[in-house]
Amino acid sequence: MSVFDGLRFRRVSSPVHRLDPRVKFFYVCVFFVIAVMFNKLLPLILLFFVQIPFIVVAGVQREWVRSMRGASLFAAFIFLFNFVFTYFYTEYPRLPSPSLLEYSLAMTLRFLVLIESFSMFFLTTSPDHLGLALEQSRVPYEFCFAFTTAVRFVPVLAEEAQTIMDAQKARGLELERGGFMKRVRNYIPILIPLIVSAIRRSLELAEAMESRAWGASEERTNLYVLKMKRTDYALAFISVLMLALAVCAWLYLPIPSITVLLPS
Repeated sequence: MSVFDGLRFRRVSSPVHRLDPRVKFFYVCVFFVIAVMFNKLLPLILLFFVQIPFIVVAGVQREWVRSMRGASLFAAFIFLFNFVFTYFYTEYPRLPSPSLLEYSLAMTLRFLVLIESFSMFFLTTSPDHLGLALEQSRVPYEFCFAFTTAVRFVPVLAEEAQTIMDAQKARGLELERGGFMKRVRNYIPILIPLIVSAIRRSLELAEAMESRAWGASEERTNLYVLKMKRTDYALAFISVLMLALAVCAWLYLPIPSITVLLPS
């Protein structure tokens, strides 16, 4: 469940936290597009390390490491999936092993880059500011409320699932024993209390919304208004410049393979 720690906002006073959420989301989208554009290992390694200074400046290194550690299981699955299926189910099954290994590592690192960028966004962006940014972007308030509520509830449900797992283990439930189907059945005592708790939370939220006359007024007002600053314009310019350079490199620059650069 540590991967969901990367979706929980950490209230820290840092320059990254004070950036406009719209600019940070644009920055994340740029990294998403660039990561999807390239399938070579070198540019993906560069993308991975470029974001580390932002994480250090934001002061969320510990939470970022937890999210990376939680994503390691999914990363290992992606690596094995690409390695096995590329070897056995392509038109060229006799692909050289170093090239196949590099391709599988590149697909895995692409996933980690996406997790890293979105983790940095959610760790440094308050759900209130995120909802306010969506409202000021002319998104209907119903969608803004649903999205921000989901962002708030995912880490809470993950923490509650971990609590239920610890309680069931204390009662003698062994989650990691037996075959595959046995392990799946072992998680039923985890899922049922979690689903009941989620339904209970949704009913409490609905009652709270009704008691506050949610939706009674179409014209909503906010105490704060997001305004772009110089640092926001600077980050937006850097994001556009990175995207332009990435497109130029993708179109005109032949990116070498690591297997070619390394000695045989």
